[in-house]
Amino acid sequence: MSSVTIQNEIEYPESDGKPMGETDLHRDWMVRLLEIFRQRYAGQRVYIASDLLVYYVEGTPSKFVVPDCFVVLDCDPQRRRTFQTWKELRVPDVVFEVTSRSTSSVDYIDKLTIYEQMGVQEYFLYDPTSDYLEPPLQGYRLTTNRDLHEIPTIGGRISCRTLGIDLFLSEFDLVIVDSETGIEQLTKAEAEELAKFRAESAQVREREEKERERKEKEREQAARIAAENRVRELEDELRRLRNGNS
Repeated sequence: MSSVTIQNEIEYPESDGKPMGETDLHRDWMVRLLEIFRQRYAGQRVYIASDLLVYYVEGTPSKFVVPDCFVVLDCDPQRRRTFQTWKELRVPDVVFEVTSRSTSSVDYIDKLTIYEQMGVQEYFLYDPTSDYLEPPLQGYRLTTNRDLHEIPTIGGRISCRTLGIDLFLSEFDLVIVDSETGIEQLTKAEAEELAKFRAESAQVREREEKERERKEKEREQAARIAAENRVRELEDELRRLRNGNS
């Protein structure tokens, strides 16, 4: 009689039991980063996620990290419950962390080490309050030695080569622009609102132009009528002078 060995399947939890963000501001920025990249890569083979457990060692459920936002290029964009690197045969290309009071040391030390070991190409930290990170926007890029080294800030901007974008701060707010076009990257809702504003502005300009043209025509017509009246007055005066001399 043969014996059958049943091996329990290893469970990889879908939650680490921690809240998504420390404050409304941090949660808002996590969601906004997610939506910005969803809009940028809409319809493309790019996977984007926020607050998703990323397991990076097969068979060891304790080896996971939860990026605030990450982007994986050339990857099926379908929704996932977790991201297991050995199944995906990929690791996140770029990771973004929104730093807060409770996560500053983890983001700056622990996660930096983990992402370096995983082979993440670029890693960015942003502190929307400028209270826990100095400077409040930092970037790191993987070198040929497989180390994450700080990306220099040039002209107030940090370049993300992997995604072809530049990051900088306007006051405390993070701004992301396309490196080639300089166009600011927005969420879908923001892009639609901007398009609506531009369309309405174009309509206003069109109405103003038509009104300007109407008034210009009225002025030209008034000037023409005035000139014609003046000519008739001169002709009448000339006839009176002729009749008086005859």
